Amino acid sequence: MQQISRMLMKLFQRARLEKPGQVDRRAAEFTFSLLVAMYDRSGTGYVKTRSAAAALISLSGDTLLAKYRAFFQFYAVPDGKATLITHSALRSLLTDLNQIPAIVGEGCTRSCVEAAIHDCFHGVLNAAIVEEKFLSWLRSEPAVLLWLPTCYRLSATEMVSHQARCR
Repeated sequence: MQQISRMLMKLFQRARLEKPGQVDRRAAEFTFSLLVAMYDRSGTGYVKTRSAAAALISLSGDTLLAKYRAFFQFYAVPDGKATLITHSALRSLLTDLNQIPAIVGEGCTRSCVEAAIHDCFHGVLNAAIVEEKFLSWLRSEPAVLLWLPTCYRLSATEMVSHQARCR
């Protein structure tokens, strides 16, 4: 937890320098509290770095494709010449990401995660998939992660301004 806390402090310090006046001085503290609430519900004092990274990636302002590629990088397993997502790695990713809507009472069940894994690996003969298959599945907006592209679209429209006047 100390490592994650230090990393968040550095991250938000840089953000404050890049965007003066736009980043709350308590952002690192608030984000750390959110991560602890999502990933340390039993009070063990331990949060997996990979889980925290998945949450930060999903909540970032980056494009959906960039987020999807980052998920692959964090959860994929090297296998000789290729890097692949296994059933187990996908289960970990979906379980970690499911903690975000779960914090506001909107998470899905374990069977929902298992159905998503089955859907992702449908028609695949191997025990793991390549990045292209993984990205293709995410682009199909699986129900278990529907909140992610929805939040992205909402965030993207915040910056849209129209030159129309209302009467």
